Amino acid sequence: MLVLSILFFVTATIYSSVGFGGGSTYLALLLIWGVPYHIFPAIALLCNIFVVSGNSYNYIRAGNLNLKLLLPYLIGSVPLAFIGGALEIDKNLFELLLFIVLSSAGVLLLFKFKSYDDNEENYRKIPLVISFLIGCCLGFVSGIVGIGGGIFLSPILFLLRAGRPKHIVTTASLFILINSLSGIIGQLTKNAVFNEISNYWVLLLAVIIGGQIGNFLNLKVFPTKILALLTAILVIFVAVRMGLKLTAFE
Repeated sequence: MLVLSILFFVTATIYSSVGFGGGSTYLALLLIWGVPYHIFPAIALLCNIFVVSGNSYNYIRAGNLNLKLLLPYLIGSVPLAFIGGALEIDKNLFELLLFIVLSSAGVLLLFKFKSYDDNEENYRKIPLVISFLIGCCLGFVSGIVGIGGGIFLSPILFLLRAGRPKHIVTTASLFILINSLSGIIGQLTKNAVFNEISNYWVLLLAVIIGGQIGNFLNLKVFPTKILALLTAILVIFVAVRMGLKLTAFE
């Protein structure tokens, strides 16, 4: 548990430095460590909530909240995150979905990490219907797998040039926070899993500490572009490690 806690701490530090919660990587680490499958999503969602709560507060306090950018995606995602969280899925399908999520997110981040320090003022107005549909898709996948979805939303918004970097990062943090809350409510509709989470309290403590350090690095120390590149590398590394483990089981 000590090594896993250290890895959760490192994950939370790196992810929170660019406004993410780290849910996808927590899930992969839990799988690699052989933690019981049925409590994966609940642990990852709780970790997300603890990590991005601090980020969201700091970003809002800094005046970076853009409700016009955030709301269409949330309206689409929140009910679908609940529905996805309430679904029971086969373990093999879950592992495949998680591998696809990690691989796709890592590639998206790797291609768009430079955008985090982009100061260009020429941005596009995304049609509300498109924003709503993107939110629906991300919310559903997030609820099923047990992530917040911001790791997809952020690079998508950069790709679409939907807003300034500080607004996109804030939008992604709040998207993760609110979707994680909705997803964990969906998890509550399943048979008891929360009575087992108490055995993993040290992981929650690790991400709380790591999340605060990561947010400090974002605000005070390193350029966001560099932190985004590190996040992309971490996601891809974990995806490869998970893929090798899944291949070994076949």
